[in-house]
Amino acid sequence: MRIPIVAACCAALRAAFGGGIVCLVALTALAQPVPPISADTAKGKALVDLNGMTLYVFDHDGKGKSNCNAQCAVNWLPLIADTDAQADGNFSFISRDDGRKQWAYKGKPLYTWAKDKKPGDATGDGFSNLWHLASP
Repeated sequence: MRIPIVAACCAALRAAFGGGIVCLVALTALAQPVPPISADTAKGKALVDLNGMTLYVFDHDGKGKSNCNAQCAVNWLPLIADTDAQADGNFSFISRDDGRKQWAYKGKPLYTWAKDKKPGDATGDGFSNLWHLASP
C-alpha cells in the first residue's frame, strides 16, 4: 500500500538522481491489496486509496488501457494492485506497459496526484482539463 511519506521520498529521489525511475521502482512494493473506497475530499465524494489520498482518471486513457507512462506516471502515480488483490464489482485491473497490475474503476485506470499532500486534497481535479476525480 502507499504510505504518506512516499511522495516526499520520491521528490527527494528525483532531486538526488534526476529522474522518476527510482520512484517507480520504489512504488512497486507499495501496492494496494483491496479496492479503493469512497470518501469526502476537498471537491466532494471521490474514490480514495488506503491512505485517504484522492484518486483520479485520465481522459487520454482508453477503457482497460493506461496512456500515462514515463514522466506522466511520476506525477500521476498509478494505483498499483498487490499481486494477491482480487477484482470486485466495478473494480478491476489493467496491465500497465511495465507489466504491473493497476486498479481500474469501470475500466478506467486509477491514479494519485503527486502534488496532493494530505488525505482529502483534490488539487489534480481539472488539471490540463484532462484529469478528473474518480467519482463513485
